[in-house]
Amino acid sequence: MAVMTTERPQMELDEFREIAIAAERRDVVLEFINGRIGVKPVPDGDHGEIIMWVLERCLAQRPDLRLYPEQGLQVANYRNGRAKPDGSLAPRRNFAGQGEWADPSGVLMVVEVTSYDTDANRRDRVEKPQAYAETGIPVYLLVDRDAGSVTVHSEPDNGRYESVVTLAFGHVAELPGPVNVTLETEELKEFIR
Repeated sequence: MAVMTTERPQMELDEFREIAIAAERRDVVLEFINGRIGVKPVPDGDHGEIIMWVLERCLAQRPDLRLYPEQGLQVANYRNGRAKPDGSLAPRRNFAGQGEWADPSGVLMVVEVTSYDTDANRRDRVEKPQAYAETGIPVYLLVDRDAGSVTVHSEPDNGRYESVVTLAFGHVAELPGPVNVTLETEELKEFIR
């Protein structure tokens, strides 16, 4: 007697890449998670303004560093060991000569800005902090448009950040070493719905 299975074969990564390229022209971004396709909206203009806001403040206070948008990083135990943070703060030329999925060893901070989608909670508040801490990235800054706050994760140890400080927009956020940047977040109030 033959045994029937209802399990579908998983999609190959190359097949996913072809579909993802086509989807980008339709205002969505596809993610490949455990052999399945996930959909999230393309970042809006306010999302981009927030990234530029963080970039400007970091560059003004730390001209030796750069905030690299959407640089793929090799990370521990997250979506096949890959993440594309909204920004990666690292010394100038840190990613020169590296491919799409770079070694994160020179990264001092990653930045994520929440999108208005159903996966934001799991992705930005649960999975990514764990992956970035496991990878040893010193600081994870979450600009949470839903909550109107910034959360500074620091002191990665044993797969988690020991220090997690959340401040409502309007407060001053101190990004600890090795970043050493101060963010006056009042302006972020302009970029939430």
